[in-house]
Amino acid sequence: MTRKFFTSLIVAGLLAVPALSHADSIWHNGNGESVRYAPEHWRSTKTRADVRVELEAAKADGTLPLIQRGLPAPAKSAQAPKTRQQVIDELRNESPQGRLAREELFRN
Repeated sequence: MTRKFFTSLIVAGLLAVPALSHADSIWHNGNGESVRYAPEHWRSTKTRADVRVELEAAKADGTLPLIQRGLPAPAKSAQAPKTRQQVIDELRNESPQGRLAREELFRN
């Protein structure tokens, strides 16, 4: 009796573990290969004010259309952009090894 009880207890626990692991996820497995979206299981760490500030910043810097399409926002550089003449000068003063490395990079 005791062995049967412990065996059934272990089996019940093993069957409950997969269900518990998806409790905090917004995606739930359905029948077969289907999944179901459950937005009520999502917990946000941002306040409404934080989201509004991010929205206004995205509108101001022009990245909102990219974000709306699911594209990554361009990386922000700490350096000032180079002028056309600076880029041309760099290419003219490039070492032969640097030129071969660059050509190899673009060839493959």
